[in-house]
Amino acid sequence: MDFQTVRDWLLDPAVLLTVTGGTLALAAASLAAVPFMVIRLPRDHFVRPRPRLGERLRAASAPGKLLLLLKNLLGLILGLLGVLMLVLPGQGLLTILLALVLLDLPRKHALERRLVRRPGVRRALDGLRRRFGRPPFEHPPTPGDPPPDTSDDSPPVPERD
Repeated sequence: MDFQTVRDWLLDPAVLLTVTGGTLALAAASLAAVPFMVIRLPRDHFVRPRPRLGERLRAASAPGKLLLLLKNLLGLILGLLGVLMLVLPGQGLLTILLALVLLDLPRKHALERRLVRRPGVRRALDGLRRRFGRPPFEHPPTPGDPPPDTSDDSPPVPERD
């Protein structure tokens, strides 16, 4: 296949219409999916320990394993489409972010925690949750923060007879 053939195929109106329609559909889906996923996550998502993928696979039933496989396959497809959308019209970065949320990757949760420690990301996530009536996330401590105060300096509560 030479360059002229590829160029002619890409400039075909049917191909352009299909690519543009698909890109717009993916952009709309990713714009709807990200907020939906953020408000559905549990409040302690960024602070609770996570079992390793191998442990989750061993504990999962056959349908659970199939769902885990399909989730990762969808994440892989969205990741590839997101990379394509970096050079084609569409929400490439947003689609890649959605793909990362779906994929089970080593050190993914450490990366998530690093990202939510950023004040702008924290404000955006908590603002989105607030807008939909959800409580803010519990956030991991930022390096350099003082340790949480575990002493009980409150005055004693008088006992009732």
